[in-house]
Amino acid sequence: MSTAEVKTTDQAGIIQIKRVGANLGAEIGGIDLRQPLNDAQFSAVQDALVANELLIFHDQDIDSAQLKAFGARFGELTVHPFAPSDGNDHSLIKFANDADSPPFGTDVWHSDETFRAAPPMATVLCAKEVPEVGGDTVFASMTAAYEGLSDKLQDFISGLEAIHDFKPFKSLFSDSAEDRETLQRYEREYPPSIHPVVRVHPLSGRKVLFVNPQFTIAIKAMEERESRGLLDTLFHQALIPEYQFRHHWKANTIAFWDNRSTQHYAIHDYYPQRRFMERVTIKGDRPEGVGTADPATIRRAKFEAIGGADPHGGHKPLPQNERD
Repeated sequence: MSTAEVKTTDQAGIIQIKRVGANLGAEIGGIDLRQPLNDAQFSAVQDALVANELLIFHDQDIDSAQLKAFGARFGELTVHPFAPSDGNDHSLIKFANDADSPPFGTDVWHSDETFRAAPPMATVLCAKEVPEVGGDTVFASMTAAYEGLSDKLQDFISGLEAIHDFKPFKSLFSDSAEDRETLQRYEREYPPSIHPVVRVHPLSGRKVLFVNPQFTIAIKAMEERESRGLLDTLFHQALIPEYQFRHHWKANTIAFWDNRSTQHYAIHDYYPQRRFMERVTIKGDRPEGVGTADPATIRRAKFEAIGGADPHGGHKPLPQNERD
């Protein structure tokens, strides 16, 4: 893989950017994250994030405050409503998993918190303790995943919208009256969000496949069977190895990924060994798509996909409430 050097200032020296994955992933050297980023370093890292989608920093023995400071350099830190923290600083997530605390909900492909109206822009994860064997995280470029679709399917899904919901976290609540009331409060605070199936990255301008099996529950304005079939097809794109990069963790390694253009899957094969990670997420904007397709456009595209034939012969059954 090629290595690029970005000269910042005389004091900052040179930042090395080494591409390590075919479609995403770069290792960043020549920078000490214990120190605040100056403007030149910030610009170099931000540009590298957009270009590579995933950045890896090795040998960064930083504390929680320094991790937060690094994340906050790129934007406001957000609070995950369901993730574990130390109870004092809710913007700092602590994943301390072992035999007494099994990992939960990360062994599925996802972009972080797409149940929000404005999902995080990026995520920073720092490894504190890692198992001797296992515990890797696999990342997928959803830019490459979109580009890997056929032209016909790209055309069909452009303008479609999908419904995202915090469904996996509902299992955290019991059937007690208190938990039901708490869950209802969260449902009011985080109602299902509508996002474009194909979003446009606000900085690169590239198109990204923006649906994931953890939070995306349906395609808007499609029948359930059609929605399920289409989503299964789109979810499969993250499973294609050519679009992936598998990261093997070492202590004091930091992964910084663009949540707008990637998905990830944290492998649970290390249980019951101990794995301790700290994480912050950076506030994002509402995803923008390539337009909105109305129901008539969706029907027309479906008919074109099957050669222009109307499966109902021009006599589509009317819903019960529209019949005479």
